[in-house]
Amino acid sequence: QVQLVESGGGLVQPGGSLRLSCAASGSIFSINAMAWYRQAPGKQREFIAHLTRGGSTSYSDSTKGRFTISRDNAKNTVYLQMNSLKPDDTGVYSCYVDGIVDGLGFRSYWGQGTQVTVSS
Repeated sequence: QVQLVESGGGLVQPGGSLRLSCAASGSIFSINAMAWYRQAPGKQREFIAHLTRGGSTSYSDSTKGRFTISRDNAKNTVYLQMNSLKPDDTGVYSCYVDGIVDGLGFRSYWGQGTQVTVSS
């Protein structure tokens, strides 16, 4: 099995920065795509950023230019650097990873989520 452990959430003032991390461990043989999503209170989960194995990135319109997704392949970890945070960025941030898992083939996994609160 594969486990995703997220960290880095917290309370930050508007205009501040946070960096989220999501480390994948277990019997994952080859990670393909990694991504971040968030769910604000009372709203559906929304896409934030995506990073392919080849390094191509995509972002939601609301975070483009402020957030940066990156990965450390040696550590099987994906990061989300969040700058110029706004109150609307508040929510539970979850990471997504898909790839080839030993003995199971292609699988996708979600992290448990980490709370980000942007407030003065």
